[in-house]
Amino acid sequence: MTKRDTQDYDVPMVEVKRQAKLKWNVQSSDFASLCSNPIRKIVDNIKKPKTSIKTLIPLSLGDPTVFGNLHCPDVLVQAIIRNARSMRHNGYIHSAGSEAARISIAQHFGNIRAPLTMDDIIITSGCSGAIEIALRGLLNPGDNILLPKPGFPLYQALCEAHKIECRFYNLTPECSWEVDLEHMQSLINDRTKAILVNNPSNPCGSVYSKLHLNDILDLAELNKIPIIADEIYGDMVFGSDVFYPMASLTNTVPVVAVGGLAKQFLVPGWRVGWIMVHDRNEILKGVRSAYFKLSQNILGANSLVQSTIPDLLTPVPGSVEEESLTDFRKRYFTTLEDNARFTINTLATILGLEVVVPQGAMYAMVRIHMKVLTKIRDDLDFTQKLLDEESVFVLPGQCFGLADYFRIVFSAPHNVLAEAYTRLAEFCYRHQ
Repeated sequence: MTKRDTQDYDVPMVEVKRQAKLKWNVQSSDFASLCSNPIRKIVDNIKKPKTSIKTLIPLSLGDPTVFGNLHCPDVLVQAIIRNARSMRHNGYIHSAGSEAARISIAQHFGNIRAPLTMDDIIITSGCSGAIEIALRGLLNPGDNILLPKPGFPLYQALCEAHKIECRFYNLTPECSWEVDLEHMQSLINDRTKAILVNNPSNPCGSVYSKLHLNDILDLAELNKIPIIADEIYGDMVFGSDVFYPMASLTNTVPVVAVGGLAKQFLVPGWRVGWIMVHDRNEILKGVRSAYFKLSQNILGANSLVQSTIPDLLTPVPGSVEEESLTDFRKRYFTTLEDNARFTINTLATILGLEVVVPQGAMYAMVRIHMKVLTKIRDDLDFTQKLLDEESVFVLPGQCFGLADYFRIVFSAPHNVLAEAYTRLAEFCYRHQ
């Protein structure tokens, strides 16, 4: 290299001095600063006991597989092994999902009153991914959405990350957590762009009647506001209760329903969910298009897991696979129902607690009567002391927007629930 060549790379002394004064200053993005799950703010402040002679019993996590007593259906295991060995599901697919999977979802969930085609389906990375796309395609920063209280905290986290205002409508525990419709109506203004309804409910375990769902739809129709229906727990109902998809009850209100494989097929870690756009009157034509565009950001959900959807949702009628899936659902839902009944009956004997009877899903909200448990300040104090003294972990109601309650996940084995409830009873007795 010649002297002239080296001079091209010479830096003036003034610039050298300026650069010497520079310091690294790398900050996180503004968007990241808005991403905060309310449940983490509370749970992260709950201190784990340093030592305990009792085995930890976590009744806090909404993962039905955590104890190993509940397993996904054999049909699913066989399908994923077969499809993996075929080597035909390893590549990229359409960002909104494979054609076979979307057709299967449309056939399974569509009906005469709420028909679906594959063009109404967007497959996502888990139901949480479906909720985020549903929100982003429908609301702009500064718009507001009506959310249930108590409710799943991820709704609020996603909305706040995208600068969507959350307005919380009350659910009434004395009426099996039905919506306070008068309160819901009072929250609506010209920036209200969606009403989110979670049925069956996390954290409440409620299942709404056809009459109550129609009342909600009437309010949505009156105000010309679309519904986002979180129906991830779908047919997971107990006894004589019936699950009614919201879209099956209306010809006029557009319904964006979200669901997934996680809870009904016991694979929450496999991360495949979906959006179903029920829009007979083409009110959401532009929104549907937006959902397909937004799906391109993730380049499609897991292709191998998607390949099992037809085996699960549209098995051949009368086949061994269909019979096996029917047996799986019966065993799984019966287990949850038995656990719910055991939870209700056992907690009813504990002075200071009042369980609101769950009708579905895998959750129960339990009220703490502070006038009875006089040594407890609030639900945060209750959950911390229960963890410290009895190594039983439940989530305080404040995680879901409702103080002086706690949530129990009752998908654990019967003997684990029995031990947890024995400890809970002893704890409450000591704190009266």
